[in-house]
Amino acid sequence: MTWMEHELDERTETIRKSARAFAEHEVEPQAVNIDRKGTFPRAIVQRMAELKFFSLPFPEEYGGAGASFLSFIVMVEELARASATVGCLSAAGLIASFPIFFAGSVEQKEQFLRPLCEGRKLGAFALTEPTAGSDPLALETAAVREGDDYVLTGRKAYITNTAIAEIYVVLAYTERSKGREGLSAFILEKGTEGFAFSGVDELMGLRGCMVGSLSFDACRVPAENRLGREGDGLRIALATLDRDRVAIGSVGVGLMQACLDASRAYAKERKQFGQPIAQFQAVQFMLADIAVELEAARLLTYQAANRADRGDRFTKEASMAKLYASEAALRAASHAVEIHGGYGCLKGCPAERYFRDAKMLSITVGTSEVQRMIIARETLR
Repeated sequence: MTWMEHELDERTETIRKSARAFAEHEVEPQAVNIDRKGTFPRAIVQRMAELKFFSLPFPEEYGGAGASFLSFIVMVEELARASATVGCLSAAGLIASFPIFFAGSVEQKEQFLRPLCEGRKLGAFALTEPTAGSDPLALETAAVREGDDYVLTGRKAYITNTAIAEIYVVLAYTERSKGREGLSAFILEKGTEGFAFSGVDELMGLRGCMVGSLSFDACRVPAENRLGREGDGLRIALATLDRDRVAIGSVGVGLMQACLDASRAYAKERKQFGQPIAQFQAVQFMLADIAVELEAARLLTYQAANRADRGDRFTKEASMAKLYASEAALRAASHAVEIHGGYGCLKGCPAERYFRDAKMLSITVGTSEVQRMIIARETLR
């Protein structure tokens, strides 16, 4: 038991145990098929909704569970230990709901946040575009006010839950000349005229996440679906990304734990030169490196979640957690492949899947280079 586990309250430990039991009995048996087929695990997601996993950190008055953000992060870790795809899908549920909770009116929360929290609908957060990812100010999607509506024109790319969500939070320029003060956020519903999907991408890892593109062709959105005021879009996006980065850090932690579990078991079982390979110092050192970095990544991630729960600024801590956990997960997965040897290079080996999933984590929600830029900027404040 780690030091941090002694600090978790009773409710968080209960949530951990519930998530672990769900992951072991319902997620892990499907993990290989989710990866091999690259299909959205709808039945698993529905069960997660029933268990209120998506709504853990949101108020009970809107259908949430009223738990801490740390509880949510612990839940993500346990799911990612069984399947990084499922861990990332739980994070996608968070970032679809959080902007509405953070900036929505009472009416918007009742109309849109409640069905997301209650699991009746799925959501998506649409920021990235083909020419704008790390630099949100390079967005090209525009929203022009016409009477009681905004007319959206543009395209989004690499959006999780692209074709299966029913509620979308979309970032667009309402006044490009204002730069960062000209971005606004809107709630769109599936079926809105002029709003379409442009296919699902074939991913290297995290293959059940249904990542793809969205397009807006003179798409009319009621003005009452704007989140906050005009110009609040970047503030909403940055607050959302802080939380998403902690969640992806937790996916990295869960993935590292899976690497350690699989590698330890295989090293004890596999024999070479008349003894288990766990007896060889080279293998022991790789296991030791995974174990050390796992604890460091977990502590960084929990620390960021704790700061969020206290209401403190945690932008730097979020980027630290995401940077370290994602890069350490890739190192852990590489060690796992090495320990499994030739078997580790085969599609049927869990370590091969871990390696592909881990590489995706270092890119999603801001590359490692972007995280270093943010950490440096916050350090120099």
